[in-house]
Parts: sequence; structure tokens; C-alpha cells
Amino acid sequence: MPPTPLHELLWLTPLEALAVVVGTAGMYGAMVLLVRVLGPRMLTAMSSYDLAAVIAFGAILGRASLGEVPVLGGGLVALATLVGLQAATGAIRVRRAGARAVATPPVLLMADGEILPRQLRRAHLTAEELRSRLRLAGVHAYDEVAAALLEPTGAISVLRAGTPIDPLLLSGVVGAHLVPEHVLARVAGTPGQQAS
Repeated sequence: MPPTPLHELLWLTPLEALAVVVGTAGMYGAMVLLVRVLGPRMLTAMSSYDLAAVIAFGAILGRASLGEVPVLGGGLVALATLVGLQAATGAIRVRRAGARAVATPPVLLMADGEILPRQLRRAHLTAEELRSRLRLAGVHAYDEVAAALLEPTGAISVLRAGTPIDPLLLSGVVGAHLVPEHVLARVAGTPGQQAS
């Protein structure tokens, strides 16, 4: 069997390059859709099972993008495609409609010291995961928490009790209407206004 020419080991044909672009874009779109459907829970602090899943996702994405026999050229095309898709997604997220389509909104998890079980289910989180994040934030008791939110990045923000929350900070938060009025700051000219 004759040796494979060096250019075939390092580069690919235009049709193969197109296949890498389509495969990479398809897998990127699938991952964005999964994160959108499953929510930012996928991005929060990972357990060992989550880490194993992320490694498997990466392997599947790489295999689907690069094909049966990966070559240097295919890797470069896939990398350039991912960078381009990431830049395009960033440009889309700047627009309000694009942000709604691509990013998941923040979700209220606690209000006025109370855990909101329905909101936890919506965010695909358990009460134990929330308690762990509260401990990491230095919370000693539930009544120290005015609001806790799962952010689009997967981080959990903890707003402390004692200082009224500006309703604008809760703009776009799923479940913001569950925050009691006495926790919110009064906005000049619109007393008692609450974020939707």
C-alpha cells in the first residue's frame, strides 16, 4: 500500500472543508439549543457527572465536526467556524429579540428568605444545589436573602436583605413578580412599582 501524500494528511478539499463548516455549525446550533432548553443549569457549578457529560459533548462535537479522519486543515476550518459562530452569536445577543432567542433569562429562586420550589424546577436545580451556592456566598440564614437568582451564565446571584432592591435590577427576571413589595425600593413617581 503506497504512503499517503503529505498534503492529504494536512489539508482537505473544498467540499470536505464545506462539510466541516456545516458539521461544526450544526453541532454548535445543537449545543445552543440544548442550553436554551435545559437552561443555565448546564453552566452552573458542575458535579463529576456534569463534567463527564461536558467531556463527552466535546468529543461528540469534535468527531461530528472533523469527520472520520481529522486533519490539520479540518481542525483549522472547524476552529475558524466556531470563532465565527461565537462572534455572530455575540452580535445577535446585542439586539433584544436576538438575546431572547439565544440567551436564557435569569430565574428567581428565592424571595424574601423563601425558596421557590416551582422556580427551582423551572431552572432544573435542586434545593441542595441552591443551599450549596448560598453557603458559598456566605449566607448564614435564609432570612439574610432578599432574592437569589440563577443568572444566564449559570451563576447564582444573592441579593442581601436589609437594602431595598431597585425593581430595574429584576427587569426580565422570570418570576420577578414573586418578590414582595416591601423588599423592593420605591421608584420616584411610581410608588410600589414592581418589575415584571
